Amino acid sequence: MPKLTKRRVDSFEIRAKAYFEWDSEIKGFGVRIMPSGTKTYQVQYRKGGRTRRASIGRHGNITADQARNRAKEIMGELSKGENPVEEIAQHRRAPTVAALCERFFTDHVQHRCKASTQSEYRRAIDLFINPAIGNFKVVDVERRDVSELHHKMRDKPYQANRVLGVLSKMFNLAEVWGLRPDGSNPCRHVPKYREEKRERFLSQYELQRLGQTLAEVECDGSETPYVIAAFRLLILTGCRLGEIQTLQWDFITDQGMELPDTKTGARRIPLPQAARAVLSALPRLPDNPYVIAGKVPGRYCTDLQHPWRRIRARAGLDDVRIHDLRHTYASNAVSSGMPIQMVGRLLGHTQIQTTMRYAHLADDPVRRAAEENAERLNGFVSGGHVGRPPLKLVGQ
Repeated sequence: MPKLTKRRVDSFEIRAKAYFEWDSEIKGFGVRIMPSGTKTYQVQYRKGGRTRRASIGRHGNITADQARNRAKEIMGELSKGENPVEEIAQHRRAPTVAALCERFFTDHVQHRCKASTQSEYRRAIDLFINPAIGNFKVVDVERRDVSELHHKMRDKPYQANRVLGVLSKMFNLAEVWGLRPDGSNPCRHVPKYREEKRERFLSQYELQRLGQTLAEVECDGSETPYVIAAFRLLILTGCRLGEIQTLQWDFITDQGMELPDTKTGARRIPLPQAARAVLSALPRLPDNPYVIAGKVPGRYCTDLQHPWRRIRARAGLDDVRIHDLRHTYASNAVSSGMPIQMVGRLLGHTQIQTTMRYAHLADDPVRRAAEENAERLNGFVSGGHVGRPPLKLVGQ
């Protein structure tokens, strides 16, 4: 059993069955010759009463001397009680990020998240995460990998931050599931991009234009009555799109709309007379429980974005999103002097901080009152009050 060299390994014949040739210098170091002709350097040792074997590299890709040096390192680590071969094997068996994504989606997202959130997570996984790092081993992902993915999406800061949030949640669960060490989330300290919060409210004139356009498309039949009713209800109630889109007739009571499941849980929404009038004029289809009926029998209208783009273009409101109707509802409520806490209740906010984005609008009625009061006082000061001499200001 001489020393393994390139010449000797090259000379080993090919047999019908695989066999081993061992090195004379290092016990457990050898080469495996396959019937296909492939020759692979191996290290063999005993651990836990069992014989274990691991591949070092293929002959031709590494030299016999390189394989021998690696075998010495492995044997030295084994003598210290370490088990590098098992670590290598565990790494090979370790799940990829793509596999983690699927477990995250099936074991967590589908059971704990609402349908709209599931759709957002699925989109982030399929379009951004898997193409970038799906083939990485979960244990190998580092902060620089996440930072690089986030940086590549810098032209879409909002989407980049949402993807970062999905990744962070996923790697937190990877720690819970024992796939990464505790406290090793690679998303930590990756700074989010600054997001410009849109606060687009429709003015009184714009609301009039929108109302006129809704009346026009209702008359010419270019949009269904259910689509038109959906936008009118959004304006009059301040509801989220999904709350109106999936509204069922059974949810409507004398107290309002009793929604069993919203973004913030079960919720009762007041239904003013103007909104009830919209509902009363809407045809109720047999065998369809939904108020905003869609093209598919028994289902609700799943696409309100395309009709909205047509309607807003006709009204000359191309920069207005559907969600801006909710902002408009809130801004009108605050500007009219309604307490911010009451506005939050109408909108279904669970955190007052969410409603505080409209707080600056509460200054409008105060400014108007200040103007009216000052104008009235100025009438006295400037001599506008008949029957009395004008007052002189200090210093005159």
